Amino acid sequence: MDRGRLTPVGWAALLLGALIMVAPIVWTLLLSLKHNGELVGHSGAALHGPYTLENYAAIFGNSSTLRWLLNSAIVALGTTAGVLVLASLASYGFARLEFPLRRTLFVIVLLGLAVPSQAVILPQHQLFAWLHLHNSYPGLILPGLIAPFSVFFMTTYMRGIPRELDEAAMLDGASRFTVFWKVILPLTAPAQSTLAVFTFLGSWNDYWWPLISATHSDMYTLTVGLAAAQMNYAQTSGLGYLMAQAVFASLPIFVVYIAFQKQIVRAMAGTAVR
Repeated sequence: MDRGRLTPVGWAALLLGALIMVAPIVWTLLLSLKHNGELVGHSGAALHGPYTLENYAAIFGNSSTLRWLLNSAIVALGTTAGVLVLASLASYGFARLEFPLRRTLFVIVLLGLAVPSQAVILPQHQLFAWLHLHNSYPGLILPGLIAPFSVFFMTTYMRGIPRELDEAAMLDGASRFTVFWKVILPLTAPAQSTLAVFTFLGSWNDYWWPLISATHSDMYTLTVGLAAAQMNYAQTSGLGYLMAQAVFASLPIFVVYIAFQKQIVRAMAGTAVR
């Protein structure tokens, strides 16, 4: 028997697992396509027609969802860009340069991995209140730039790049920054793309800090806004509209995953992206 091929039992197990994973998504989609009035009596009405797009039309009509979507996009993209810049610069210093206390500082960065965000939430909240940064984009973005894992990830990747490339470039008269910008940074593009995907997804799905920092509804991100709508959906627009919001909020994540699924799978497998 070919050891590389699955048995019928194996295929059945994979199919069952796939159905279990897909069922909540399909159920949410069906609910989003039903009139809210039909779902009041029994949500089982989602299993049969007629279906409608009125809930999605309402999102683009009189809804705060588009504002929350814009907020999430600004925060996620800003956090991703900031993490890539800071992690690349810090990692180049740790991986390629020699300076006093380099190892000690790197250990301090690694210790940041052991500190949960909940442990520093009180002083962080007080600091941002003192700086008047709550209910602002900088207030939502800046905490996400503290990313010790990103520095560790990029440092490990840069250490695998041969130092002969640095030496050859410097012999040609290149400065340290030129070596970083034109030699090392282009070679880290696979790692950068992987880090960008995970940073974007983490920032997009973040709920803890936006819930604390954004107290005005016009500064809610999608995660906070949809949670607020979920707690009050019975008094507002109904279950179908809530499910339509959830589907709408998931679309950017779906697009990012489809576009970068190779990087995500390889990163999860622990292999170098080449």
